[in-house]
Amino acid sequence: MKPDFDLIIIGGGIAGMTAAIYAARANMSVLILEKQICGGLANQTYVVENFPSYDSINGMDLMEKVKDQVEQLEVKIEEINEVLRLDLASDFKKVETDENKYTAHSVILASGRVPCPLPIENDWEEHIHYCSICDGSLYENKEVLVVGGGNSGFDESLYLASLGVKSIHIIEMMDTFFADQQTQDKVEKVANIKATSGIGIIEIKPEGKKANVIMQHATSGRIETELIDGIFVFIGQKPNTGFLDGKIDIDQQGYIMTDQDLHTNIPGVFAAGDVIVKKYRQLTTAMSDGTIAAMEACQYINSVR
Repeated sequence: MKPDFDLIIIGGGIAGMTAAIYAARANMSVLILEKQICGGLANQTYVVENFPSYDSINGMDLMEKVKDQVEQLEVKIEEINEVLRLDLASDFKKVETDENKYTAHSVILASGRVPCPLPIENDWEEHIHYCSICDGSLYENKEVLVVGGGNSGFDESLYLASLGVKSIHIIEMMDTFFADQQTQDKVEKVANIKATSGIGIIEIKPEGKKANVIMQHATSGRIETELIDGIFVFIGQKPNTGFLDGKIDIDQQGYIMTDQDLHTNIPGVFAAGDVIVKKYRQLTTAMSDGTIAAMEACQYINSVR
């Protein structure tokens, strides 16, 4: 009896797609299962400027190029297909989605991360967004807050400005911004963007289609209110591991624990990309993870089939 596939990859971000390329070139039959569309968080990135071979490229465009290569290798990709249940302990790994059931010799978990929500209770959720590429065009000639002073917050503010957003205010709870200096310098040159550190939202009061956002300065305790049309939130991500339901060892933050060769605690199950415990999370490090996980998975598959 043979399983449906040699390898199932859960997650179609850069780590999962890189793993698929390596496994397919090793003559493995491969299935990618992606809850949304392939590309992961990179799809929400307006511009990528630290990827070798491209001085600057839109994140979704980059992921489309990777996906095209995966499809040319005849990897089966199923998007908008959420994993519901797993049986990873048996010889044939079993993966059940909302559309089908599959078996494989091996599984790579590359489910990535999802944006952290704004930690403020409110009745204005339809005006709070986590993707400027997805929703930024709604705010042409309007005023928005951008929450988060890292690279994402600054880069996405530049993108919002390019869409014709009237006014953009970047706020950061910490007393310093974490975006690289080059990006901060670009933002400083844009007249309709301002940035304030050491300030956080304490309340959102809807007022018609707008809202009064009440903010407090961390050091002085001073309160200020700003009337805005929408909020874009870039305050980090959390690992997408809820579907594992205790079947894989994870740390207190929910990240998958692996050894240096990306083996999990279950033989034949590997993990790669932003979802694992590691120090750096970049497109290039995720690609490295996908490469290693695929090569290890191929060795495992060859040893059991």
